[in-house]
Amino acid sequence: MNTYPKNKSVRHPRAGRFLVTLAAAALLLSSCQRQEPLRLAGEAQGTYYSIQYFDAEQRNLQPQIDSLLLAFDRSASLWVDSSLLRRINAGQTDTLDDILRFLLQNSLRIMEYTDGAFDPRVGRLVQSWGFSFKARTEPDSATLAALLRAANGAIGCEDMRFFRENPDTELDFNAIAQGYASDLVARLLESHGIGSYLVDIGGEVISRGLKPDGKPWRVGIERPAENRYSEPVVQTAIALTDASVVTSGSYRKYYEKDGVRYSHTIDPATGRPVQHSLLSVSVVEEQCWLADAMCTAYMVMGLDSARRFIARHPDGPGTGAVYFIYDSCGTLKEYGTKEFMDLVVKQ
Repeated sequence: MNTYPKNKSVRHPRAGRFLVTLAAAALLLSSCQRQEPLRLAGEAQGTYYSIQYFDAEQRNLQPQIDSLLLAFDRSASLWVDSSLLRRINAGQTDTLDDILRFLLQNSLRIMEYTDGAFDPRVGRLVQSWGFSFKARTEPDSATLAALLRAANGAIGCEDMRFFRENPDTELDFNAIAQGYASDLVARLLESHGIGSYLVDIGGEVISRGLKPDGKPWRVGIERPAENRYSEPVVQTAIALTDASVVTSGSYRKYYEKDGVRYSHTIDPATGRPVQHSLLSVSVVEEQCWLADAMCTAYMVMGLDSARRFIARHPDGPGTGAVYFIYDSCGTLKEYGTKEFMDLVVKQ
């Protein structure tokens, strides 16, 4: 997903003498119209982040953002050996923090809503297929059966305590965590009075406000690449205002063996990487974590099942603005809901 910078900032002068207030407002508006966005970049959660925002005070909030993302990794990252999530999976503690409780509770909601297409219990399956911090083992049928049992045990939380029916069940929040991290960064910006920004953490994008010229942000949806090394090409672009967009695809994270490409998306029902014609899904939602989770659910379902799901839930979460790119006998094709196509920027 490629982001196109530009946005706006609006600050409201405090009450004062009438003429002074009008003059201050005029000067402030003029300043906002002239300023360029502040651009921050860095690394978090094993990927990049890119943040742009308009602030009349030109404050550099990178230290606060880096601190937030570091704390997030120490809680929910599977790539940090000492993270709370790693310790919970290892049975060293059952005490959740606010981040993990949010991720767990909302993962369970989406798991029920999607009939298990989205499932946070696939931790050991993802590891076994080599899409986590462990080397690929390609489980045989007996091992796969044991992993599926672990991925089907009951889980939940009471207050701040995590419980699991099967001690071998391990959680993996990679399909929701980056989206939630983007939501938290957005919340941090807004706590500083910033109402015009674009946050992108590894392709999980959230925007607020308009550019100073009154136009919305533009966000590019990547064309599925031939392989992980291909240069990104924009397939289409959308106007994004006060919303999030997340794209999930099978064309960057995969491995090949004997001419077969294995996607990083694991089907919780079979325990195996999905194999179907759907190459990428983009979902627009108000909350980035929700768009993130629904993208994964649709990638598990495949094109036909995903479209049937949307038809059955016309007013449900994550079923409004949705965009699919798929392979049809070697030809790249696309399908978008009306809500999504209304957002497409006409060239």
